[in-house]
Amino acid sequence: MSSASREPPAPSAGGIASSARASLGLLLAINLFNYIDRYILAAVEKPLRDEFFAPDDPDAKFWTGLLATAFLVSYMVAAPVFGWLADRTRRWAIIGVGVIVWSLASGGTGLAQVFTLLLITRIFVGIGEAAYGPAAPTIIADLYPIRRRGAVMAWFYMAIPVGSALGYVLGGLLARDWGWRAAFYAVVPPGLLLGALCFLMREPQRGGVDLAPGATRRRARLADYTMLLKTPSFALNCAGMTALTFAIGGMSFWMPTYVHEFRDAGDLGRVNITFGAITVATGIVATLFGGYLGDRLRGRIRGAYFALSGTSMLIGFPMLIAVLFVPFPLAWVFVALAEFCMFLNTGPTNTILANVTHPAIRSSAFALNIFIIHALGDAVSPPLIGWVAARFISAEHPAGNMNAGFLVVAGAILVGGLFWLWGARYLDRDTELAPTRLG
Repeated sequence: MSSASREPPAPSAGGIASSARASLGLLLAINLFNYIDRYILAAVEKPLRDEFFAPDDPDAKFWTGLLATAFLVSYMVAAPVFGWLADRTRRWAIIGVGVIVWSLASGGTGLAQVFTLLLITRIFVGIGEAAYGPAAPTIIADLYPIRRRGAVMAWFYMAIPVGSALGYVLGGLLARDWGWRAAFYAVVPPGLLLGALCFLMREPQRGGVDLAPGATRRRARLADYTMLLKTPSFALNCAGMTALTFAIGGMSFWMPTYVHEFRDAGDLGRVNITFGAITVATGIVATLFGGYLGDRLRGRIRGAYFALSGTSMLIGFPMLIAVLFVPFPLAWVFVALAEFCMFLNTGPTNTILANVTHPAIRSSAFALNIFIIHALGDAVSPPLIGWVAARFISAEHPAGNMNAGFLVVAGAILVGGLFWLWGARYLDRDTELAPTRLG
């Protein structure tokens, strides 16, 4: 039996609208819990560390930091495997299994009595989320046409700042009132429910809104995947997203320490609240606005998604430079402007990934992107920025000059913008050719 015969028939126009709304709603809810699960660990790191390590253990922070590394590495490595599977099997089933796995693994974190088990559970959280990450946006791409895809992708990715903030808030509140283990137990029931609902969803036809009748719908062969890195829009988009992920990862990790310790601009608790509030507000507004604006500019500006993303990064570059020299609290305004410029790219850049890849290899394309942007982005930026700061020790800054470290972040923003502006010349052509790149 051919792969085409195993695809479900395309639903009617009314069915597409109903199915699309239900699918988007469920995927948005899952993505919200995805990021809640990720950031609960950061919220309860201190009480968790106090339970497993002695107060005078100099390596305690290294080991608790290794829990985040274990998640990130397993997530990166497993994503290409699940991307390949999602190109060949029922994606809703893969997502459902992934959500259930990471929910149970989060509960297992709360049950762990030795540190090794903590490490293992975080690895399984990464594996579960790797099953979800490559498959979810491809379902959205198969339900919404190109003209609306940017705005819809923006709604989906809006869950990133909201879920991250909720992870901090819920984790902190539950740890304060019920202990740090309760924070991990609390996410299990909703996660299991969301995972179970996935098995009730109808699988959309791959390329149902992209491919013309009679277009190639066979499964991809190994040789087809070489087309990804040979597609200029895909390669340049990955390069730009890597620079953005590098910048956001470094900025989010070091900003509270930078403001509190290096700039001596406030109590750490107040700094965290202020930075968190700015991140949520700019994340929601910029992500939604970027998706909407990218769709509106498409057809009016050559390579609109790339042009918008590149321009916003070039504007964000001087905003972050200003943070380094403007006194606080006024500098918070420039922090917000820099974050707005970075979050504006979320919808357009993920829409590019969907638009320039053939539906048969779209999940693998997202998986490859996940691996690249994290391996070369936020997996390396926090220690690199810390290393650079430590190289500039002086009488004024005996612990290192963090302005030097943040100049690395600013440089990444500038480089990302240049990659995206370069990609604008190829985007329209690559979008048009995408349905034919599986011959």
